[in-house]
Amino acid sequence: MAQEPIQTTIERLSQSSGGQILTSVNEGLRRSMKFYIGLFLIGFMLAFPLTSEFIAWLVDDHRLPDGVDIIVISPVEFLFLQLRIAGYVGLMLVSLLLVYQVALHGVRHQSVQERLKELEVTLPKPGPRLILAMLGSAMLMVVGAFYAWYGLIPLLLEYLTTDAQQAGLSTEWRLSNYAGFIVNLISASAIGFQAPLITTLLLRSGAVSREQFAASRRMIWFGAFVLGAFMSPPDPLSLFLVAMPIIVLFEVAMVVDRFMRR
Repeated sequence: MAQEPIQTTIERLSQSSGGQILTSVNEGLRRSMKFYIGLFLIGFMLAFPLTSEFIAWLVDDHRLPDGVDIIVISPVEFLFLQLRIAGYVGLMLVSLLLVYQVALHGVRHQSVQERLKELEVTLPKPGPRLILAMLGSAMLMVVGAFYAWYGLIPLLLEYLTTDAQQAGLSTEWRLSNYAGFIVNLISASAIGFQAPLITTLLLRSGAVSREQFAASRRMIWFGAFVLGAFMSPPDPLSLFLVAMPIIVLFEVAMVVDRFMRR
């Protein structure tokens, strides 16, 4: 008796617009699974021969604070780090294609088109604006990576090293932890610097109004600090330096949008 309501609920959800979209996306992903695996392997094989040079460049003495030594505590740690970096490259290629395919399946679905008409939301069409948006996204990603590499990372490394050395501790960092520290901060900054572009696109498309953004300001700020907590070391300075650019860029986008509308 208890199974009938559950089955009925599942059938109703599968027949809804959201269920139909998920089914369409699932079928498309299954058909493309071999292509995803091939794309991952291509990215992995292209990146793996370059990982040793990248790691050597990363641990160069000029990029480390004074008195810091990078150590390897297991025979296979260096190899595992190479595999991780090459795997990240392959996953990045797969993720970009996956996001594109999921968005394409969703936008083209009939129920989504009808809902967008009801909400009077206008999606960007292929043309100069879409190209500018893509170029803007790439530029913001590069700016975020530069902010992390030239500003955030040296400051945090110097701060954390000085703090440990003043306590009389020897500063020897594990290779995998040091590389993960760098990658996490660069990734967080590259993602966080997309805030003004995402805000502007949502406002211009009509999907979210200024009033809705203003009402959700506390949640957006909280989300920025959550991202900083996940992607930065567990200290207040790192959390602040990762979260604050996201909040500032979001507020700048809101101000610019207000003046452009006037």
